[in-house]
Amino acid sequence: MTLAAPHRPLHTVNILATDGVFASTLMQAKDYFHMASLRHGKQQGLGLSPSFNIRLVSPDGHPVRSFSGVKIPVDGALAPCDLILLPAFWGDFASLSQRHPQIIDWLRLCHAQGSALCGEATGVFWMAEAGLLDGKEATTYWRFFQAFAERFPKVNLRQDKHLTDADNLYCASGVTSACDLYIYLIERFCGSQLAQGVARDILYEVQRSYTPGRMGFGGQKLHQDLSILHIQQWLEEHYAERFRFEDLAREHGMSIRNFMRRFQAATGDKPLHYLQRLRIETAKGLLSATRKSIKTISYDVGYDDASFFARLFRQHTGLSPNLYRRQLQQKDS
Repeated sequence: MTLAAPHRPLHTVNILATDGVFASTLMQAKDYFHMASLRHGKQQGLGLSPSFNIRLVSPDGHPVRSFSGVKIPVDGALAPCDLILLPAFWGDFASLSQRHPQIIDWLRLCHAQGSALCGEATGVFWMAEAGLLDGKEATTYWRFFQAFAERFPKVNLRQDKHLTDADNLYCASGVTSACDLYIYLIERFCGSQLAQGVARDILYEVQRSYTPGRMGFGGQKLHQDLSILHIQQWLEEHYAERFRFEDLAREHGMSIRNFMRRFQAATGDKPLHYLQRLRIETAKGLLSATRKSIKTISYDVGYDDASFFARLFRQHTGLSPNLYRRQLQQKDS
């Protein structure tokens, strides 16, 4: 899959700091994007100067006290930006949101102006409180599933997912999934080669309990065709199986011609291309997170012919599976 171009170049990243923030998640976000900024600056001929600005911001521009009691200075108050990162925090969200209603207004305004918003664990609560996730998929840390579902019944909480995306709104369930989400956003804004460089520097030894990947499909679910949405969800769970689109259409009361027309009208993709992207994105995650052979990965995502899989992978990514993996595993930038 070739990532869609961002709405605008990445100039400013704002990372929200509030009392009770987990300092580790705050600084993890800053470090990832600072590294990306340095690498991007080098690409742009700026030497070791960063190419975009990463700011820690608080509701009033004053320092905050972290979960562990550390006083954290910030760079200023809430301001317009291209990307907002919402780290995890500990504490009563109801009182925190009542104390800082300006955060809600800020998120709504920035999202309306085209900013991408990214929440980690409890950080997702901010986007939901702003009403931005109503009717859309989201996830959060497992410990807060019940509280989230009770407070935000209009949000489609996906307890089975570690990562979700919808309408420029991204959710990560925890620390490891946030790492993958940051790499995805770096790829989106700065390109795949730079993102792979950051991944080599930071994620080389990360062990996941899940397979990352398949981001970028959330926006294609923002339609009103429930039958097609059910088919998309079925494809996410059965993408590696052998099936015929004719049978899938018939099971949902459609002729194949009607199914093809409705699927493309709803998602913008032909069904086969959509399925190929699901498989290739899953394969990318397996290439980066496992040591499985190319032949095994080909079979795992639904292709018996590894040569055909390799050609298809190159068509979607511009790289062979082996080269994609080698670039991730290279020690040198």
